[in-house]
Amino acid sequence: MRIVFLLYRLDVGGLETVVVNLINRLPPAHFEYHIIALTQCGAFKKRIQHPHVRFHDLNKKAGKDWLVWFRLWQLLKKIKPDLVHTCNIGTLEGVVPAFFAGRPITIHAEHGRDSSDPHGENKTYIRLRKMLNPFVDAFVCVSQDLYSWLTLRVSIPKTKVHLILNGVDTQHFTPGPRLPLPYPGFANTESFIIGTVGRLWPIKDQANLVTALANIRQSDPEGFQRCRLILMGDGPQRQEIESLAHHLNVADKLWITGWRDDIAQLLRCLDLFVLPSLAEGTPLTILEAMATGLPIIATRVGGVADLLTEGHTGTLVPPGDPNALAQAILTHLHNPAWSQNLGKRGRYHAETYHSLETMVESYRILFQGNRI
Repeated sequence: MRIVFLLYRLDVGGLETVVVNLINRLPPAHFEYHIIALTQCGAFKKRIQHPHVRFHDLNKKAGKDWLVWFRLWQLLKKIKPDLVHTCNIGTLEGVVPAFFAGRPITIHAEHGRDSSDPHGENKTYIRLRKMLNPFVDAFVCVSQDLYSWLTLRVSIPKTKVHLILNGVDTQHFTPGPRLPLPYPGFANTESFIIGTVGRLWPIKDQANLVTALANIRQSDPEGFQRCRLILMGDGPQRQEIESLAHHLNVADKLWITGWRDDIAQLLRCLDLFVLPSLAEGTPLTILEAMATGLPIIATRVGGVADLLTEGHTGTLVPPGDPNALAQAILTHLHNPAWSQNLGKRGRYHAETYHSLETMVESYRILFQGNRI
């Protein structure tokens, strides 16, 4: 079965990790793959272990570039796929050239809303989804929140929408003794290490976490002296976040790691994982932190509340509220036994309900079932 994954860009991210895991884990004798990036396939493609995957860059120009769809049509005519899998709103229009290139099966996945439309209320995007619905054979969503939104707000028939929760490799992300941090000044055994993982851009709202750290400095100076903050990732807001940290006098407590290939090891260096996002689907970073056995604070957005039960497997706070986030961090800081128990229950939840094997099998059934 020849499958085309159409992405805006093959780069570091949760959606891209799901695609890589599917290609690496689906039975290699049953599938062959092409990855088409509307822009470019980045270094993330090195994580694909399948020996027969072809990559294609369409080099879309910034803004409107209608010719990219013509180039996509030409490429699909050559590939002759059995199934085209588009991902998020940026690639949805690709189902039209797919239709005219031979009418393969089309599956569209919603892993999270566009950063410019975190609540899914953009009328243009809603009309686009409705208009292109006849060209899509099946929709996939990764959280109950996205399922309800697709079926109720966008009015996609429930018979076409499949809820497939993201899964995590619980053998790669696993608990263990806290590892020393590979960063000068952060290796103090008395330090309380707070961390998050994600692209540095507005919807992830790492600035809120930096501000919360500054609030801790005001409300609990002694606790603040123990705190260290690690932002694992990179992105367009890096300079802005660094400037904010200097302005709030917390720059000496902050380490922005850039993109790393050792996230599983760095998570083992943390005492607390925080996800401060303004919007999410089913964030893989939370699942990775849960699998590592870390206590978690996250904003109550998107599918996050489906993953974390308040006071049982994590702590939920309102988005964009650094005061609430600061207080939640201090509660974990001053109650280590309680905090660690939340992490242990999170590990059990990840193993029980979010295994990578279950996710991959769900996609296999969907892919091959639609073929039939």
